[in-house]
Amino acid sequence: MKPEKREEARRLRREGLAINDICRRIHVAKSSVSVWVRDIELTPEQKAALEKQHYAYRAQTNGGHTNATKFRTLREQYQQEGRQKAREKDPLHVAGCMLYWGEGRKHKNHLVLTNSDPTLLKFFVDFLKNTLQVQEKEITLHINCYLNNEQKVEEIEQYWVNALQLPQSCLRHTIANALPASSQQRGRKLVYGVCQVRVDNTRLVQHIFGAIQEYAGIEKPEWLM
Repeated sequence: MKPEKREEARRLRREGLAINDICRRIHVAKSSVSVWVRDIELTPEQKAALEKQHYAYRAQTNGGHTNATKFRTLREQYQQEGRQKAREKDPLHVAGCMLYWGEGRKHKNHLVLTNSDPTLLKFFVDFLKNTLQVQEKEITLHINCYLNNEQKVEEIEQYWVNALQLPQSCLRHTIANALPASSQQRGRKLVYGVCQVRVDNTRLVQHIFGAIQEYAGIEKPEWLM
C-alpha cells in the first residue's frame, strides 16, 4: 500500500492541498507525507490559496476562543451576583439554593429539578418566582408517568399544574409508559409519576451556583466550565 499512498499524496499535493489535509485524506502520518511531497513546487496561486485558508482557520479558532472567554467571564459575574445575594442570608434564598444543590441537575445553562413530591417542587417554584423573579412563562413542566395507575394523562397533567399553581401553558410533552408488572406492588406506585421543573437561563443557574459556594464555604471551579 505504501507506493499507492505515496502516489496519491503526490497527486493531491500537485492539486494544491495542504499537507495536513493530505494526511487526513489518505490516513498517513504527516512525517511520511512531508517527505513524499517535499520536491513538489506549488504555484503562486496555490500558495496564496493555502495562505488564505490558514488565516481563515486561525481567525475561526481565535474567534471561538474569544467567545469562550467572554462567556466564562459572564458566568463568573453571575456567580458573584449569587454570592452577593447569599450574604443577605434570606431564608427562602438559602433553602432554595441548598435544595437545588441536593436535588438539581448541575448544568451550566439550564435549571432542572425532577421529583415525585409535589410539595418539594411547589417550594422550588415559589423560590424561583419570589426570590429569583422568574416569570411563569419561563417555567416549563415535563412529566414522566405510568398509565396503569387508574389515571389518565390529562388528569396527571392537571394534578401537577394544580399542585404547583402554574398555568397549563407551562406543560410540555408528557411521557407516559405502561407500568411493568414487577413494579405494581401495592404501596409502591408513583400514581402521578415524576415532574421536572425547568428554566433555561444561564444567569440564574450561575447565580445559584455562586450562592451555594458562598453558603457552604466551598469552591467548585468545574461549575464555570
